[in-house]
Order: sequence, then C-alpha cells, then structure tokens
Amino acid sequence: MSRSTQGFTLIELMVVVVMIAIVATIAIPSYQEYVRRSNLAAAQQEMQKIAALLERHRSRNFSYSGFALKGTADSKGPYYDVANASDTTLLLPLNSSSGSQKYTLDLSLNTQDWAIKASSADSNNYSLLLTSTGFRCKNKTTNNIDFTTCGTGSETW
Repeated sequence: MSRSTQGFTLIELMVVVVMIAIVATIAIPSYQEYVRRSNLAAAQQEMQKIAALLERHRSRNFSYSGFALKGTADSKGPYYDVANASDTTLLLPLNSSSGSQKYTLDLSLNTQDWAIKASSADSNNYSLLLTSTGFRCKNKTTNNIDFTTCGTGSETW
C-alpha cells in the first residue's frame, strides 16, 4: 500500500512567511515614500495654480487686494468653490475635511505682494513656501517656515 502525503511541512510554511516579511519590509516604505512624493507634487501644483490666479487678479485690478481663495457666484475668475476653502486657507486634497487633509495652504497678501505657505500634515514630508518674488523653498520642519523664509535646513524646489 502506498501512502501519499499531502499538505505543507512547517519548514515550508516558515520559508513562505519569511519571504513575505522580506517583501513587505521593502515594499511598504517604498509605497509610503511614493505617496509622500505624490502629495508634495499635488501641493506644489496647487500653489502654482493659486499663484497664476493671483497674477491674473493683479493684471485685472492692478493690486492683489480683494483676492480670496473662496469663490462666490459673482466672483470674477475661477476661484475655489469647495467646502474646505476660506478667503486665505485651502485644505488639500480639495473637499477633504479638517483632520484628513494632507496639506493646509495659507495665503498672505497685501496690495503689492503675496506668499503661500503649504504645511504638511505628515511630519516626514516637506512643507513649502512660494512668494510673489519667485522665492520657493521647502523644509521638513514645519515650524521653521513663515511667510518670508523656510529657515534652517531648507531646500529650493
């Protein structure tokens, strides 16, 4: 009589578990970094879009005064008509709620110049600054960034 064995041995199962653990330790951090880069690129894109809207507003009104991120039905121009926008603050991604946002964009402006600061909700990602003079910088320490400089440890973007 021939006896056929079916199933897996404990050693075979342990080898599979170890292989899955090795793949996970490589894949998960790579995916997290990919998500951070994606969120950073989205924030940079939105900041440049707001900068273009500000310049268009200035070309029509000869001043940055009166520009608001939150649009209304009688607004001149395609401003933001989303629930999470105010006159000077915008949460990214658009229509995200407070607490689920990836970035918070804050706008500071007067008649002659403006600055946009993007604060990351992820402490491992960059916070950004863009000004009307063309100054662009990023820093992983959010507290170092104000509306004029990115402080110690900053990089350009």
